[in-house]
Amino acid sequence: MEQNIQPASTQKVSLLEQTVSVGEWLITLLLASIPVVNIVMLLIWAFSDNTKLSKANWAKATLIWLIIVVVFYFFVAVLIVGSLGFISRFGR
Repeated sequence: MEQNIQPASTQKVSLLEQTVSVGEWLITLLLASIPVVNIVMLLIWAFSDNTKLSKANWAKATLIWLIIVVVFYFFVAVLIVGSLGFISRFGR
């Protein structure tokens, strides 16, 4: 009698490559919509070893977009504050 036993690392890889279900995506999006919790969960999903690959890639992409948006808003805020300072100083 031969048993087909796969090593634990092969089983772990196959579990990580499974498709994320609709229910799991609904919970993921719900958690991602809660302020502060979303950043913590995105970091966990992006860098955890036991997160499905598609969810980990989504979390990494979302974090990259979050950084881009924060930098853009910071740049716009600096321009607005600088413009207001310029107008208040030389606008009279």
